[in-house]
Amino acid sequence: MGKDKIFATPQGTVADFRFDAKTAAVFDDMLVRSVPFYLEVQRMVSELARDFAVPGTNVYDLGCSTGTTLIQLDQDLPEGVRLVGCDSSEEMLRKAGEKIEAHGMRHEYALACQDLNRGVEVENASVVIMNLTLQFVRPLNRDRLIRRIAKGINGDGCLILIEKVLSRDSLLNRFFLKYYYDFKEANGYSKLEISQKREALENVLIPYRVQENEELVLKNGFSSCEIFFKWYNFCGYIVRKGTE
Repeated sequence: MGKDKIFATPQGTVADFRFDAKTAAVFDDMLVRSVPFYLEVQRMVSELARDFAVPGTNVYDLGCSTGTTLIQLDQDLPEGVRLVGCDSSEEMLRKAGEKIEAHGMRHEYALACQDLNRGVEVENASVVIMNLTLQFVRPLNRDRLIRRIAKGINGDGCLILIEKVLSRDSLLNRFFLKYYYDFKEANGYSKLEISQKREALENVLIPYRVQENEELVLKNGFSSCEIFFKWYNFCGYIVRKGTE
C-alpha cells in the first residue's frame, strides 16, 4: 500500500480533487488515515449486508474504488450472491481488479465503469452500498439517482449509505471539523496537506445535513431510514423499502 503524499508539497493553485491513477495508487492509505473508524465501518457494512443479502440477487457497491468493500463482502456474504462494483474512475477499477484477483473471489462478481451523475443500472438487488459516494454526486442529480436505486432494490432489500455530513448548529459544525482535522493530523497528515486537500475537495465533495440525507431517501422510494453509525461529521444510514 503506497503512502498518501499527494498534498505534501505546496501547490500554487490547488486543482479539484480527482480519482486518477495517482490517487488510486495511495487510496487505501488515504482512507484509513482520513476516515474515522474506517475499518470498523467496513466490518459493520458487511455485517449489515449479510443479513439482507439473498442468494440469487445482486449486491452493489456504488463507488467501489479499489475494491476493499467487495473483498470484505466476498468473505462474509452467503453463497449464491453476485457482487457488482461500480465506479466512475477506470484507474480505481483497475486497482480493484488487481486486488480482487490477488484475493481470489469465491462469489461471482462484475466491475463496471459508471458515472453516477448520469445514472446507474441497478436490478434484482438485495443490498446497495454507497460508502462515502453520494457526497461526490452533484446535488441536482441525487434525487434521480436515489429513485433509480430504490427501483432496482427488491422489496426486502436495503441501501447502506455512509456520508460526511453537516451539523445544523454552526458552532458544533466548527467543532466537529476541528476534531476531524485533529484526527487527520494525529494520523500523520501535516497542516499543509489538510489545508490543500480541503481546498481540492471544496467544489467536488458536497455534504448534506443529517436530516437532508434522510429526507432525500424517504421522498425517493424508501420507507425507513435509521442511523447505525455516527462520528462527529460522519454518518452511516441503513435505508429500507419494507417496514417490517
